[in-house]
Amino acid sequence: MAIVRKMIEQTAEASPRFKARTAGALNIFSILTTGITETFVRGRFNLVGGYIAILSMVVVTLLLYDIFKPVNRRLSLIAASFAFVGLIFEALRWQPHGVNIAIVFHGFYCLLIGYLIFRSAFLPRILGALIAFAGLAWLTYLSPPLVNYLSPYNLICAIVPELSLILWLLVRGVNVQRWKYQAGATAEHI
Repeated sequence: MAIVRKMIEQTAEASPRFKARTAGALNIFSILTTGITETFVRGRFNLVGGYIAILSMVVVTLLLYDIFKPVNRRLSLIAASFAFVGLIFEALRWQPHGVNIAIVFHGFYCLLIGYLIFRSAFLPRILGALIAFAGLAWLTYLSPPLVNYLSPYNLICAIVPELSLILWLLVRGVNVQRWKYQAGATAEHI
């Protein structure tokens, strides 16, 4: 327990660039874990692989919440809440009436994160617009007939922007100086 507490304290003190790069790396890890598990693994280990990917995304969500708090704390919390609800539905593999609820919640999460990126001073605005567009593409999953009609274009419109953000976070992280400035400006208003 002390080791976990120490890791949490170290992460809280880490730079925003490190957090962003960690989020990018864990996102890639989650994607690879999901892909390998769904393609090559069956039975109980398929579930284990899925849960590992979901736990990775929980950490990504927490890191992104922390990164975007200076932009808008409430909106960052709401976005994280959408992500967590979607991850719960993903863990339960619940799809009522053929609707992938987890992806729909992820769509709302992307819309909010896209807005937060657009309003931030530490990431390129184009990434925010692209992620919001990805969110709209994920929301097509509200209607199975619409998903089937738009497939694979809706999937491409969702995945390409998300990969762009993941790669940006992994390679560039955030502009630390601008992040600190925005965090300082937020602290003054509290």
